Amino acid sequence: MEISSGKPLEISDKPIFDKYLNKFPPNISELTFSNLFIWKNYYDFLFLEWENHIIIYAIKFFKNWGKSIAGNNDSIFFLPAIGPTPEKIILKLFEEFENIEIHRVPEMVMKKLYTEKDFEILNLQVYEDRNNWDYVYEIKNMVDLPGNKYRQKRRWLNKFLELYNYDFHVISGDLIKKTLELQLEWCDVTECQGNEDLMEEQKAIETAIEHYNELGISGGIIIVDGKCIAYALGERLNKETLVIHIEKAHIEYEGAYQAINNLFLKEFGTDIKYVNREQDIGIPGLRKAKEAYKPIHMVKKSVIFR
Repeated sequence: MEISSGKPLEISDKPIFDKYLNKFPPNISELTFSNLFIWKNYYDFLFLEWENHIIIYAIKFFKNWGKSIAGNNDSIFFLPAIGPTPEKIILKLFEEFENIEIHRVPEMVMKKLYTEKDFEILNLQVYEDRNNWDYVYEIKNMVDLPGNKYRQKRRWLNKFLELYNYDFHVISGDLIKKTLELQLEWCDVTECQGNEDLMEEQKAIETAIEHYNELGISGGIIIVDGKCIAYALGERLNKETLVIHIEKAHIEYEGAYQAINNLFLKEFGTDIKYVNREQDIGIPGLRKAKEAYKPIHMVKKSVIFR
């Protein structure tokens, strides 16, 4: 593989990714074109087609942002290849390149790798990346909030429904601009300008909203007395799973997060069994919040390095 032949992601590349992703649907939240595209500037993603797979990588990510598991900032960051046999591509990459790390490798690929004789021959190491495991929930439970274990979530949701004169809308037309305005307000309120990670997230969200129609993502927004107070953006991940990439709300509206989560899934999750709500990236408060919704399983991911 010629590493220098990779090209940056552009919106015009969506059909290429759609062709592969429709044939080989992912189960990790990172591998949608929308997610890759909105974070392309943060990672400086490059991609190419090789051996009937799409290869996605970032040459300078560890120098600019990320933490190399092997402690080598000159390593190249790779995501799992999209195609029929990503486990074989991983082995071929390690045969060709010395300083690489493959991140976000899902458990199903790891199981296949362990059966490959070259995995041991290449002396590859594995790090379980708990901070990037995805939380997966049953949509029916998220919508109905049944039983005692969801009691507190029901209380917050019912409080919102009782307190506020609200409307829920599918995002389209003029509401795209309103969504961007809401996000900018949220950024100001949370003082994200003083947090480098939140500012990078802000850039990614702005990209998602600016290319909303082209990306084909789904969005819902809550309006209370004419003011936009919460929104969520997501898309189909695979046949059985919806993924929510972005969810923001003004916390002064009590129960707003519970409301946008519930109303979004009622609108977009009617024919889908599961929802993937992405990872907690090791933030204690975020981990507690995601665990509180009682995931039915985690999508485990690992890093492969040498």
